[in-house]
Amino acid sequence: MWTSFFHGIQFLFVDVLFVPMDWFAKLELTNWWVANLLNWIFIIICTVAFIYWLKQLRIFAANNEDDQDTTAHSFLK
Repeated sequence: MWTSFFHGIQFLFVDVLFVPMDWFAKLELTNWWVANLLNWIFIIICTVAFIYWLKQLRIFAANNEDDQDTTAHSFLK
């Protein structure tokens, strides 16, 4: 019973869920940029979010709406 259970888990991960990763591994041998396209998209999204966050921090700092006191949160009192 347990053997077939673990073989089922192996089939799910190796033959179903990791197929795109195998495709990327084969693609990397021909074109590194295309194989890492997902990583580049993630880096771009994170960079845009970080820049947006910094702009929002500047807006709150300019309006004196940010509380820089170390006891700004109740759990720090």
